[in-house]
Amino acid sequence: MATIKEVAKIAGVSVGTVSNVITGSVTVGADRKERVLNAIREIEYHPNHVARSLKLQRTKMLGMIISDITNPFFSQMVRGAEEAARKQNYLLLTFNTDDRFEREEQALSELRSRRVDGILLVVAPSQAKPSHIVETLKAGIPVVCLDRIPPGLEVDSVTVDNINAARDCVRHLIAQGHRKIGIITGTMALQTAQQRLQGFEETMRAAGLEVDRDWVRHGDFRSESGYQMGREILLGKNLPTALFISNNLMAYGVLQALDDFNLHCPGDLAIATFDDPAITQVFRPRLTAISQPAYSFGYTGAELLIQRIESKKTGESPIAIRLPTELHIRESSAFEPRTLQ
Repeated sequence: MATIKEVAKIAGVSVGTVSNVITGSVTVGADRKERVLNAIREIEYHPNHVARSLKLQRTKMLGMIISDITNPFFSQMVRGAEEAARKQNYLLLTFNTDDRFEREEQALSELRSRRVDGILLVVAPSQAKPSHIVETLKAGIPVVCLDRIPPGLEVDSVTVDNINAARDCVRHLIAQGHRKIGIITGTMALQTAQQRLQGFEETMRAAGLEVDRDWVRHGDFRSESGYQMGREILLGKNLPTALFISNNLMAYGVLQALDDFNLHCPGDLAIATFDDPAITQVFRPRLTAISQPAYSFGYTGAELLIQRIESKKTGESPIAIRLPTELHIRESSAFEPRTLQ
């Protein structure tokens, strides 16, 4: 097995220089760095990161726990975190919980047993106290929550202003001429769903419009629930002219329900949604949507996490970073004469 001393000998540099190239902890001149990298490739040297972590009491690994890897929003979040981690020579380990609280607990335990230096976390919906997160923080492992913050827990976070973003979207629907507006939310166990519903209700009341409870449905942020909630609304005797849908996957489900009934958007039902992945551009009509910077969630969160790790200031007051959103107005939210009466 090749050793670091052999790399140093072939490259004509010191062992310390090889170590600096591998870790990136100290800047090495371009010529010497290239010689070291060529030597590593030549003899297929693989650093023993386990031994190094025992010496430094740091593994250079980050854990990331997300709720649904099939959702483009979260896959973009992972890409951002990976990029930020790579730039700082950290390895990112990713777990998917499928929004199941018990899997979140298991994932957190697995990451702690592997001695990761810090954890990025998208919490699963639950009414339980986040004692597993509290214990992780007490153990000196920093945690940054992304998108969702557990109630009653003071922790570093990267979020958006869900209330004001929802207000912007509903104001747009009202400005288009819609007065009969419904909402499909995510599970009320998540603060994101609560806040988007709050923004919807406050904007409707401010405009003097009734919130019809028959048009307020609670899904789970997955397309199947959007489909089911959409069918229930469409089977009602009194239909809204527009729906504000709390994420893109549920919006896809509603579009499928419209197709089942041979109805059209926006003529029979206008739609505006939270989340704006690139795939929405292929839909017709194109979806009016609130764009969240999914990539920046992961990138910014990883940067904040590494800052905590490197500074070792895990006991300081939590840092809350709020990223901007943007409303993209397209055809799906237009107010058109209803074809179904």
